Amino acid sequence: MSPLASIVVIGILIAFVATAVIFIVKNITPSSQIDGIPRLIKEGKFQAAQKCAKSVISKNPRNYTAHYYLGKACLCDNKPELAFMEYKTVSQNALFNGDIPEPAFRKELAGLYKRFNKNEEALKEYLLLTKLEPNNADNNFKAAELLEQQGNAKLAMGFYQKAMLINKKDSKAYTAIGRLLFRAKNYNKAKQALETSIKINPEAYENYYYLGKVFRETKDLAGAVKLLEKAERSPEFKQKALVEKGTCLMMAEQIDKAADAFERAVSVAKAPNSIETLYARYFLGICYEKNRKIEKALEQWEAVYKADSKFKDVSAKLSQYKELETNDGIKEYLTSNNQQFMELCKKIALAGYSLQCQKIEPTQYGCQILATAGKSENFLNVKQQICIAQFYRSTDTIEDGVVRRLADTMKSKGYVKGFVFASSDFSQEAVSFAENRPLVLVPKDILESLFKKAGYK
Repeated sequence: MSPLASIVVIGILIAFVATAVIFIVKNITPSSQIDGIPRLIKEGKFQAAQKCAKSVISKNPRNYTAHYYLGKACLCDNKPELAFMEYKTVSQNALFNGDIPEPAFRKELAGLYKRFNKNEEALKEYLLLTKLEPNNADNNFKAAELLEQQGNAKLAMGFYQKAMLINKKDSKAYTAIGRLLFRAKNYNKAKQALETSIKINPEAYENYYYLGKVFRETKDLAGAVKLLEKAERSPEFKQKALVEKGTCLMMAEQIDKAADAFERAVSVAKAPNSIETLYARYFLGICYEKNRKIEKALEQWEAVYKADSKFKDVSAKLSQYKELETNDGIKEYLTSNNQQFMELCKKIALAGYSLQCQKIEPTQYGCQILATAGKSENFLNVKQQICIAQFYRSTDTIEDGVVRRLADTMKSKGYVKGFVFASSDFSQEAVSFAENRPLVLVPKDILESLFKKAGYK
């Protein structure tokens, strides 16, 4: 071979070897380069870890261990979107053969799915984790939480119970079980679960809140109020507890105390249009209405209507009270104090039905009159001819229960006729019951006409 040919051959061999070396350097990653990334993450050098992982990936895009560490470094560096992309890549492609710690990875991926409102995918991860770590209570608990959010209470209960069996000292599982049992109206078992949770962790105020609701449903209103006052200590449950306490006090006819609870619930509101705030304002309006503070009641209901015009019957309440602006009789009937109200009712009974008042007394709903039809000089001598008239001042429809109770009273006392006067209307059931009985129902429109007879415009 000539010297020139030898030189050419040697040149070709050198070029080939150089190309091979470059290829090997670019495509074969030293394990030390991967091994160094976890150390960088542990030391808080997140950007250096990302740079190192990207370098590995540039040489071998299918190195999913590098993708995992890149995602982890991004997650630690508060770059959840980039971390999410890398973790999904790993989940879709990686073979978990020990290089990637699968349980830790799945937990982080589940957390990212939840962060980006992909709860169905998060649930799949937690269900897989319950298989990978069968003795880990937290995986069962988090799977149960997602199932509960989906409305699958039965399956959620099963996973909460598994979590409780794995860790019997975890109060959260007992709380969740008690909450689900309460919603299922299984109050006895709910009470047991919540009380167990309180024994484990007396500072978990959610338990007092739901236990208070259990006591309310079982009619132990005094016990409910005490529990709800404990729940008020929690900033998270303070407003909810105040609304529940106010409801209990309303049921106990402690209207002033109920109003105070609802006022406090409005004052601590963090979100002016939250459901708790709307309920607080709505019921506060009812308390004001019962105390004849109609203008203040309207102020609360108008705030509710502005936030949600379809909330309960707030639209109807505002509509009914609009008449206050034009009808002096209705205004006095609804807003006057007890003494003024009873005098007005005596005039209405006389002007409308010639009922001579013999005895009048205030009631929770308004007032009640015992009367005779026409003039009577001696009330006791006409005992068998006594009529009874009940006056209701409320915007709520009068149901048949009111009329039935009046009929029972008439029968037991021997009253010959009964009247129900209302600033609202009567239900069809109430009207049907009164038919063919000595009962007279006086709805709002007829009551309005009697104001003129009584001397009111």
